[in-house]
Amino acid sequence: MSASLDDLRAKILEVSDFPEAGLSFQDLSLLLADPDCFRTAVDLLTDWARPRKPEIVLGAEAGGFVLGGTLAYVLGTGFVAARRPDLPQGEAVRADWDMGGDTDSLDLSAGLIPSGARVLVHDDLLATGATAQAKVELVERLGGEVVGIAFVVELQLLNGRRRLADHAVHSLIKL
Repeated sequence: MSASLDDLRAKILEVSDFPEAGLSFQDLSLLLADPDCFRTAVDLLTDWARPRKPEIVLGAEAGGFVLGGTLAYVLGTGFVAARRPDLPQGEAVRADWDMGGDTDSLDLSAGLIPSGARVLVHDDLLATGATAQAKVELVERLGGEVVGIAFVVELQLLNGRRRLADHAVHSLIKL
């Protein structure tokens, strides 16, 4: 049995005023726990990604690991993890971005993306686009080619696509 996009949307739990007042966290735990919704999300993301012929899927902690790893498996590619800088990784490149007065960072081990590799960037949520933009920067600094950026959920009000305008961007659910 296959789930519809409405079924997927219904499995997204909105947690108001988290991580701070005025913001809402979109929790995909129920979607991932439902076998039909999980399968549908993976199938739809795969259908979009496959024609782009990625060789690597890049996901970031932690939301991008679950579906990113699954997409890599289904697409027959490798999976690369962009991680928080407090984790040991050997030689790494770093991308920083502003989080409303605070700075956040992601590291990517230098040898994981060969020059010229075709990379699909994945994350569970597109909000401001800052995290996705940082992942694109990491790929490009290592000489990879971003062939697409795929999300499960996009918060349209925050217009994160504007930061990613030079790339093909796809989201299953727009809120």
